[in-house]
Amino acid sequence: MSEPAQGLEDNPETSLDDEASHRLVTELAGAAGDGDAPLIRSLLADVHPADIADCIEQLSWENQDAIARLCPDVFTGDVLAELVEDTRADIVEALEPAYIAEALGDLDSDDMTHVVEELDDEKRAAVLAELTDEDRQYLESSLAFEEESAGRLMQREFVAAPSFWTVGNTIDHMRKAGEDLPDLFFEVFVIDEAFKPIGGVPVSRLMRSHRDVKLSDLMNPAKIVIRPEDDQEDAAYLFEKYHLISAPVVDGDGRIAGMLTVDDIVDVIQEENKEDMLALAGVNDAGQADTVWSSVKARAPWLLVNLGTAVVASAVIALFEGAIAQLVALAVLMPIVASMGGNAGTQSLAVAVRAIASRDLTISNSMRVIWRELAAGTVNGLIFAVVMGLVAALWFNDWNLGWVIAVSMVITLAAAGLSGILVPLGLRRMGADPAVASSVFVTTVTDVVGFFVFLGLGAMVLL
Repeated sequence: MSEPAQGLEDNPETSLDDEASHRLVTELAGAAGDGDAPLIRSLLADVHPADIADCIEQLSWENQDAIARLCPDVFTGDVLAELVEDTRADIVEALEPAYIAEALGDLDSDDMTHVVEELDDEKRAAVLAELTDEDRQYLESSLAFEEESAGRLMQREFVAAPSFWTVGNTIDHMRKAGEDLPDLFFEVFVIDEAFKPIGGVPVSRLMRSHRDVKLSDLMNPAKIVIRPEDDQEDAAYLFEKYHLISAPVVDGDGRIAGMLTVDDIVDVIQEENKEDMLALAGVNDAGQADTVWSSVKARAPWLLVNLGTAVVASAVIALFEGAIAQLVALAVLMPIVASMGGNAGTQSLAVAVRAIASRDLTISNSMRVIWRELAAGTVNGLIFAVVMGLVAALWFNDWNLGWVIAVSMVITLAAAGLSGILVPLGLRRMGADPAVASSVFVTTVTDVVGFFVFLGLGAMVLL
């Protein structure tokens, strides 16, 4: 039997560096292949759940399945919650419903929902049947909300107290609650007689205050309340804007029904940023379990759209095939104009999409941003017009050619900056996702304008 990876045996739940993680993955693969359940348990005994999940994700599906069969107890609730979506979906299908229900019992309600929502209908029903009545009711009510809504994300365990309670009353109440308290919470919500949140007291302030001080004297007025049907991205925006650590979620009557905490919001922000980044490139998130065919299906449609726009740009070039045949310099320099325009458009587009996602770009400041991007494109065009004009003139010993490419550079980069901001704004106005569709249209604009202006001017001036 091999020894646990160095550094794991000294401290409980030791975090792993890259070298220790690689060593642990190698040892786990060997133990899974040999069917050595005691070794698997020994290797993972003192590893943090997040690191266990990370190592499991790097194994082949055959090894993951072997560990699930040999050591289902490795997949505690915390480990299941840390696994990425595609790996967790496969793992839970390999586990018995009774064991999944037992693992879920260690989690807060929001993490329970996170795991159960990915099960197929049959497996979900089997798991729900194994849960306690309370946990089953929590899950069924959470699953009734739309995906990516605050209702799916919220945690139903929270601490609330009436405004007339003192610090001593509140602390005594929490001590009596014991295991019923959330595993992690940052403030006590202050409620009125109708159970509606009117403020909150940070736990740090509560612990520093005397027992006879009333919560009404300590609380911060409620900055914001969130409804279960609100989009999780809207909730994340409120957390970022108002610097929240937690926030109450209210039902239709305004009564507190749960809370959102910053640890879940961080995950939302990361996920939304990742989606926007991938959408700009026209791809999806290629998970460990994705096949070649699933990746092709996700990417091919956008490549087809790009092919269509490339044909349009080629048709513009074909309009000037006579001029290109007579002056080879046009063919040599033509890609430079298009490339510069494409890069400038991508820069402007990235700024615009990020500003739209973070809600920094609004109706009130859109004209100022449009003029800024147009001016930035024009100034960049002037700078590189001088550079490229001199290069072309000296290269081909033709100052007229230098003037042609210089003017083309200014117009193309100005159009690139303008399209980089107008295209995503226009798509948003039409209800489309700017991150998904903008890049194709911006590239088309810069190519068509660049080719048309450069070849058109070349035909007029040089021929």
